[in-house]
Amino acid sequence: MYKYDEIDQTLVDERVAQFRGQVTRRLSGALSEDEFKPLRLQNGLYLQLHAYMLRVAVPYGVLSSRQLRGLSQIACKYDRGRGHFTTRQNIQFNWIKLEEAADALADLAKVQMHAIQTSGNTIRNTTTDQFAGAAHDEIEDPRLWCEIIRQWSTFHPEFSFLPRKFKIAVTGSPNDRAAVRVHDIGLRMHKNAAGEVGFEVIVGGGLGRTPFIGKTIRDFLPKQDLLSYLEAILRVYNEFGRRDNLYKARIKILVHEIGIETMREKVEAEWLTSRDGALKLPQAAIDQIAAHFAPPAFEALPGGIAREYAEAFRTDFEFGLWARRNTAKHKQPGYSIVTVSLKKEGAAPGDASAEQMAAVADIADRYSFGEVRVTHEQNLVLPHVRQADLPAVYAALKAYDLATPNVGLVSDIIACPGLDYCALANARSIPVAQQIALRFRNWERAHDIGELKIKISGCINACGHHHVGHIGILGVDKNGEEFYQLTLGGSADENAALGDILGPALNATDAVDAIDTLVETYLRIRQAGERFLDTYRRTGLAPFKEAVYAAA
Repeated sequence: MYKYDEIDQTLVDERVAQFRGQVTRRLSGALSEDEFKPLRLQNGLYLQLHAYMLRVAVPYGVLSSRQLRGLSQIACKYDRGRGHFTTRQNIQFNWIKLEEAADALADLAKVQMHAIQTSGNTIRNTTTDQFAGAAHDEIEDPRLWCEIIRQWSTFHPEFSFLPRKFKIAVTGSPNDRAAVRVHDIGLRMHKNAAGEVGFEVIVGGGLGRTPFIGKTIRDFLPKQDLLSYLEAILRVYNEFGRRDNLYKARIKILVHEIGIETMREKVEAEWLTSRDGALKLPQAAIDQIAAHFAPPAFEALPGGIAREYAEAFRTDFEFGLWARRNTAKHKQPGYSIVTVSLKKEGAAPGDASAEQMAAVADIADRYSFGEVRVTHEQNLVLPHVRQADLPAVYAALKAYDLATPNVGLVSDIIACPGLDYCALANARSIPVAQQIALRFRNWERAHDIGELKIKISGCINACGHHHVGHIGILGVDKNGEEFYQLTLGGSADENAALGDILGPALNATDAVDAIDTLVETYLRIRQAGERFLDTYRRTGLAPFKEAVYAAA
């Protein structure tokens, strides 16, 4: 895990002091809200419907137990005892008082955290696979490359005022758990014919008002050329990206309008001017960063099933349900990866109380080398748990309502804060997610349904990633009333696809009923071994549309 050096700490501390002065001037009236707005946004402070919201960066989703305890304390001290984990692997606090904002940032700095570049037209938090460094299918740990990108992009003077915000994601596995094809730049690590590891570079993906799946601009990029190639893409975007129209300013629009071939020509030409310059990464620099991500001190454990795990699986039905859904295979024999669901039925997806955060920190210290991950699906991960310790981890999580056995199932819903908090939203997301989760609270039914990813956004900005949900739900406004448009067949994995619109938007009650109808239709027409997405891809929209609107 990366730890701040003296430069990092000084930079963050000085930024806090600078912002404290800006807040003082705003409170005194020396700065107007219009003057203060760009300053607060540069420090992750948004003005929402009811209060200020602070978005805290969690670089590539990695937290130490100390940092998670720090977030727990901030939730207690400056918020209402809760935090909301986001699809950018960050955390948001929704009830911040302006006069306390600088104090909150100062407390973050004490645990090597900040809110820099969590807003604004700049390079945002680089995201990656929540199983990085632990996944059995991993080609190479992507975290060190995320850290290299973080160091290069933080306060980059050339890219501090881009045409629009910019998001980068990296995966080191063939099974994409980082949604790289729906980012401005996606990086997929793979081996070329010579066995060398490098990057497929994908550009122009993104959701929001105009969704696109990213296109490959380079099949294979050597690792030492990563930063120079990223810089070439950013320079082309900075020069040719639209600045006259907010809705056409993202790089995905540029790629769409000029075409991937022209985009490639411009980037390659720019790259030729700099590829052998100062940004060419020497192996010594790569090794220095990689040392921060050395594996923990794993025990040499035998393969196979641990006795404690087998006994609990045999005798405790609820543990068995949880173990099947919420654990994943680890690359190290005798260890497992645990996903901590923040989707208990009836709860707000992605929310965790201060008490729960502190509990997960304690569990991480005892069972997972003090390390926690945040997923882009709004859950937490304990990446390195001995299989023999899984029954104890389950019991500890259950005591804090954190052992819901639903990862990847119908109630493991992604949802943005929606109209309950967000000034941009058209409709509420959280109540709809809660109603759907309660509708499918029967675990026997949920497990029979199998993998089904529902994603809800309260507006077209798509913070809930509804475009790539197996079932997507978009909140829309119709003459002052909240309605919901459904899409089917989306996916954010290595076979990324945008969902198809089912039909006319529905009110909240009918939308929840429609989810039930869609599921029942799937169960009726599925073939052996098919997930919801498989059945949809085989049959298309027709049987689902007929079932929903015939019942409406």
